[in-house]
Amino acid sequence: MTALDPGSAAPLARDLGSTANRPPSLAVPAALKAPVLGWDNLWPPAGAGLPAITDMANRSYTTSGRAALLAALRQLALPAGSQVLVPTYHCPTMVAPILRAGLTPAFYPIDADGLPSLDGISHAQAAGARAMFVAHYFGLPKSLHKVQSWCRERGMALVEDCAHSYFGLAGDRPVGQWGDYATASLSKFFPVSEGGLLASATHRITPTGLTAPGWRAQLKAAVDVLEVARRHRRLAGLSHLVAPWGWLKAMAGRTPQAGAGAAAENLPQDEAAMMADCDMGRSEQQISAVTWALHASLPRQRIVQRRRENFAALCGLLQRAAGAAPVAAALPDGAAPYVMPLWVDGEARADAVYAQMRAQSLPVFRWDRIWPGTPADPQDHGQRWNRQLLQLLCHQDLSAADVARLARQTQDILGRC
Repeated sequence: MTALDPGSAAPLARDLGSTANRPPSLAVPAALKAPVLGWDNLWPPAGAGLPAITDMANRSYTTSGRAALLAALRQLALPAGSQVLVPTYHCPTMVAPILRAGLTPAFYPIDADGLPSLDGISHAQAAGARAMFVAHYFGLPKSLHKVQSWCRERGMALVEDCAHSYFGLAGDRPVGQWGDYATASLSKFFPVSEGGLLASATHRITPTGLTAPGWRAQLKAAVDVLEVARRHRRLAGLSHLVAPWGWLKAMAGRTPQAGAGAAAENLPQDEAAMMADCDMGRSEQQISAVTWALHASLPRQRIVQRRRENFAALCGLLQRAAGAAPVAAALPDGAAPYVMPLWVDGEARADAVYAQMRAQSLPVFRWDRIWPGTPADPQDHGQRWNRQLLQLLCHQDLSAADVARLARQTQDILGRC
């Protein structure tokens, strides 16, 4: 572990200024909630400096991380109705693939470090499960040595969910190489509108039988990427070439689905609605050509470096925030973070803070939409995380000014709540 350097946040801290001299808050633009293609994505060409999911020889593309989870379950070919262990701290897209595969989710508690609370899993539950999903939360991967041993002792398959950890080291192994299978989400780390990956260090991946997208879907995927880049002035010189294709996108469009960061209070909480929002039907399709090409060709060093810088800056700026604290005071050398997790004291206060941050369109979300039937256990850290832990995005296309503004607005909101 490498302690964060407080000096790394100093230039951003100066941007905050005194409360009295601050201009009215300006929200971070919504599109900054995801990476955006720009000319600066094209260099430097050097390697990422960290292992990646794609280092494994056995891999297959999917349309999303949830589609990759479904593909992993199909590779395992479990009997219908088999139980799959899934953490109580989850996004609905971790549970929907289990049901889509005709299997049964069984929820387990997590410890303060985000790893499975193995002692909290009953003997009966462990004996009945055939597979286990374990996530590397926030892009801060940890060793799964103990979890892997526990699964092997019980003849249970381990699926390593690397949706937040495309790059990195999990203890003494690269991310993804503890599990029988590993899954990743491309759109969380690359400027693409879709994409997931199924990989394995030990198992050959049999053909997935996914259908190729038609020309409309191919066109929409390409225009999505270029249109977002044009809207945010990221591809100077190409705007006039992209704009005329916008009307074709409408022909190819599909109804937008609720994102992982959508506020739970505005969404239905029943199982059928959650399944519909997860859009599992697209899991049967192959990725678009533009997604494959961008993922294969874009340099990775900038992705890792900028995410680490933004994470460190947010930690430094918010370490003395009123009634809140970064969950990780140090960023591991082997991590390329997805978000900077911020703990907010008090459930009611966390609700108020999150509501105001969402109202200002800040790049933040929390996993407060819990799958029906998830057990409530006061000893389970997942039960507290789903309301009190906010995930602040720190992706590579947030500038230093964006990060400073995000920190300032977060501090202002925390001070008012």
